[in-house]
Amino acid sequence: MPKRQVEITAPSGYAATLAAVGEQYGGEDIYAELGENDRCLVRIVCETNVVQTIIDATHRAMGKDAHWRLTILPVEAVVAPDQRKPEKDPEGRTFSFRGRSAPREEILQAVEKGTELDADFLVLVVLSAVVAAVGLISDNVAALIGAMVIAPLLGPNLAFAFGVALGKQDLMRRAMLTNVTGLGIAIFFSMILGNMLGGPFQSIEITSRSLAGYDTIALALAAGAAAVFSLTTGLSSALVGVMVAVAIMPPAVVLGLMLGSGDMKSAGGAAILLAVNIVCINLAAQIVFVAKRISPRTWSEKKASQKALWTNFSAWVVLLGGLATGIYFAGW
Repeated sequence: MPKRQVEITAPSGYAATLAAVGEQYGGEDIYAELGENDRCLVRIVCETNVVQTIIDATHRAMGKDAHWRLTILPVEAVVAPDQRKPEKDPEGRTFSFRGRSAPREEILQAVEKGTELDADFLVLVVLSAVVAAVGLISDNVAALIGAMVIAPLLGPNLAFAFGVALGKQDLMRRAMLTNVTGLGIAIFFSMILGNMLGGPFQSIEITSRSLAGYDTIALALAAGAAAVFSLTTGLSSALVGVMVAVAIMPPAVVLGLMLGSGDMKSAGGAAILLAVNIVCINLAAQIVFVAKRISPRTWSEKKASQKALWTNFSAWVVLLGGLATGIYFAGW
């Protein structure tokens, strides 16, 4: 299982307390030293799935007044004599759906990058829209896959779902703004391109993204869940496959092209496909975050987050039901 090194700097009087926290909650290697200015440094090497417990225990031990800082570092490898005792009862193991999960602070730092509405984000949106438009119009699958990978639209959706899980209104607002801005730019740019080219567009790639079916819902739900699993377990390489499996940029570009060329029927199909992908990503992400027990640290924060969690969950379910009904009556 992946390991992390937790480093805590604090007033020297807390050195023994922090070392005891590491020993009590699964630290495999604990080191404490006293430094200058009445400060101490405590290093705890542990498995990833106990980092969250150590962080929460550190919060309780330090209180609000102490000046301290906790840093989480990845551990590439550990070389040491194997001193583990053989397990006497391997059949006694219990399965936990939660599995291994990165601590909420580590996930938060990762998803916050997806909410940054800066020049880099805007440039990536425009470039991915250009590449997607070229790939769609010319039936160039390689270009289309490239657009799926470089499009920065998955991050804001994962950040929004994580904000819901923690009840962080500010994170939810920033993620929503970034997502709406990115989609708006992609659709607007594609509308201009569609108006210039005039249509009709007969490529297979465009036609396939003007239709939505129940298989689309299943794919989007599975890919959304996979995105969160890869995020919480630290397997970031798997996100590339998710980006291709449930891409947001291609249907957004098709929607713009169809609106610009005046093909309202195809635009409606692309809009439904785009909505299905967004709704399913968020719904699946929230389900996995709950299953992984990703929640605020304190009881009061947990209680406050429940309202946002159930409100958003209910809204996504209702939206998905409406989209499924629309697909049924459209006969796709």
